[in-house]
Amino acid sequence: MSRRSGSLLPMALVGLLLSLALAGAEPIPQAERRSGFDQMSPEIQAMQRDDGANPGMLAVADGEDLWTKAPPSGRPSCAGCHGEASSTMRGVAARYPAWDARTDKPIDLQGRVNACRREHQGAEPLAYESPDLLALTAFVAAQSRGLPISPPADPRLEPARNEGHALFQARQGQLGLSCAICHDDHWGRRLGAAVIPQGQPTGYPLYRLEWQGLGSLQRRLRNCLTGMRAEPFGYGAPEYISLELYLATRAAPLTLETPAVRP
Repeated sequence: MSRRSGSLLPMALVGLLLSLALAGAEPIPQAERRSGFDQMSPEIQAMQRDDGANPGMLAVADGEDLWTKAPPSGRPSCAGCHGEASSTMRGVAARYPAWDARTDKPIDLQGRVNACRREHQGAEPLAYESPDLLALTAFVAAQSRGLPISPPADPRLEPARNEGHALFQARQGQLGLSCAICHDDHWGRRLGAAVIPQGQPTGYPLYRLEWQGLGSLQRRLRNCLTGMRAEPFGYGAPEYISLELYLATRAAPLTLETPAVRP
């Protein structure tokens, strides 16, 4: 990745980052895998648990409306093909990214929503991070809350899974950090005022208080790359799909929480 410039960091923080960069990363044993929920304050945990207080549920409600709304083409709505989401979509999000036979490539849940729009509804794809795509993805994913993440063992996915693993381990940007150095070796420690999480993708799309809105896993990955002073990939890039697949494999069998709430 190309380097990108950024604001100067406090020297103490620079020193900590350099110490992290010099460390070697080790995978987290399955028995020690933890959702970021476990590191949240009691107030944020309570917000996530209560659907009436969880701000991400507003997007889920919007997604439910979109699920039943027919497109301008006059073709069936999502519900017209799939029926009641609470039953037909139960467990679907836990199995993504998956293999897309039409393109012979891995595809994530956002990509599947847009593929359905193009192929079955004659509608234009929704833009990444648009309210409608986030809402539909959150609505579908919310049907699988409480189920274990279980990415497919499809051998066609192995090259992408391996690429995601390599990207997770690769040192990048001006700081020479990798995802693994922070989220495998140093989770639970503090980086400035923040606790370093394991980086498990259990709650996406999730509501982030910093964003004051819902965001996708790709948005979070872009933020991490920018924090490493590395150039982020564009939304929808195959590198992100590979990272999502590896992260799902790394997280299994933690359970889905969509829509999670984070600081």
